[in-house]
Order: sequence, then structure tokens, then C-alpha cells
Amino acid sequence: MPLLQQLSLFLENQPGHMKLPCRALGEAGIDILAMSLADTKQFGILRLVVKDPARAREVLEKAGCVVTTTDVLAVDVPDRPGGLAGVLASFEKAAIGIEYMYAFPAGERGKSAILVFRVEEPDAAATKLRAAGVQVLGRAEVFSLLHPGQPG
Repeated sequence: MPLLQQLSLFLENQPGHMKLPCRALGEAGIDILAMSLADTKQFGILRLVVKDPARAREVLEKAGCVVTTTDVLAVDVPDRPGGLAGVLASFEKAAIGIEYMYAFPAGERGKSAILVFRVEEPDAAATKLRAAGVQVLGRAEVFSLLHPGQPG
């Protein structure tokens, strides 16, 4: 099951610098499904999940952005008190360290959310988490939750 690919863009921490990649993707008809921004005084890292990361990377690089692609885990987490704590307990039990994470809603409102995790060895982590009963989602599953009825 293919992991989710995330695009990371390094942006100067200046007003308007986030607009360039968003505009380039929009003009190319590429929908941003999830995003996260982490910053320091000088620069920021914009992380994006899109349906076609190879095409998005091409568009962004053509627009002058510095882009890297990273495999990340997408995990379906029940949207209820303690849902995330249960998933994190599985990470701890499997000795999987988390570099960072972010979330976005998915499927029927209030039922679940998709959490994106960056871990050191995503394939091995996915195997361990599935064995522990955690619902690790493949690329097609993520897109079917976000856009039911559309091909992944």
C-alpha cells in the first residue's frame, strides 16, 4: 500500500511568500488537501499534501520554489475524546518516534480525522502500527475519504 507523499517548501519568512506556491498550484488546477506551516525568524517550511505530488513539484519548481518530497504516514483517528491518545500509545508501544504531525478532517464530519505523521522509517512503522490495529491509510484511501466518488 503506497504511503502518502508530502511536499515541503522552504520559504523566506516574509509577507506574501506563501502566496507564490498557493497561486502556482491554483493556476495549475492542483488542489491542496492539507497543509502545515512551521516557521523560524528567517524561514518557514510549508508542508503540503496534494493528489498528484509529482506534477505539483514540477509546477512549484517551475515557479522558483525549493521543494522536497517525503513519505509520511496517514492514520485514521477516531474523532472522540481519547482517540489520538490511543493512537499515540500504539506509537509508543512500537517504539516509533514522531518527528512532527498535523491533522485534517476526513469523511463524515465528527467521525474521524486523518493525521499525517513524519517518522524515521515510514514503511516499517506502517507495518508495526497495522499489526497493532491502527488504521494506516494508503494514498488511494486518503483521497477516497476526502473526495468520495472520485478516482484516487
